[in-house]
Amino acid sequence: MLDPQDRIRFEQLVLPHLNSAANLARWMLRNRDDSDDVVQEATLRAYRFFGQFHGGDARAWLLQIVRNTCYTWLGKNRPSELMTEFDEEVHQRPAANPEILATQSDERQQLMRALESLSPRFREVLVLRELEGCSYKEIGEITGIPIGTVMSTLSRARERLRQVLIGANGAAAKGVS
Repeated sequence: MLDPQDRIRFEQLVLPHLNSAANLARWMLRNRDDSDDVVQEATLRAYRFFGQFHGGDARAWLLQIVRNTCYTWLGKNRPSELMTEFDEEVHQRPAANPEILATQSDERQQLMRALESLSPRFREVLVLRELEGCSYKEIGEITGIPIGTVMSTLSRARERLRQVLIGANGAAAKGVS
């Protein structure tokens, strides 16, 4: 248990970042119920180990815990996702009928589906950079990878996202999924 002063610090420094934590977990796990469970577990871990937090970026610290908790959860519940960076056979979409294609025309939905088709590593760096606005340094701290690797992974993730979006738009234009 934290003493009252540390509990107040935890509430002030960590709790404001729960929305970012939930966002990262949702994108990594692609399931709201699972991500809610993971964020709750990660928040409990952060609370339990807050005494080891010695200042710095509380958001990056919390997101690192969320990220690690997500990977632990994926390893237990969906280990095949961690093994596959991107495989056309595994990630192939079923053919869509015209009604589904009409529904999928919304650009936001296309982007969400494209992001969901990416590997967890690609999703996490894109979400952290583009949706959460983290710097390369923060992403490196959260993921535990060097800044150069962050930049190259982000570049590959953006390129893969572009390919998926072009493929989806090209297929939709031809009436194929």
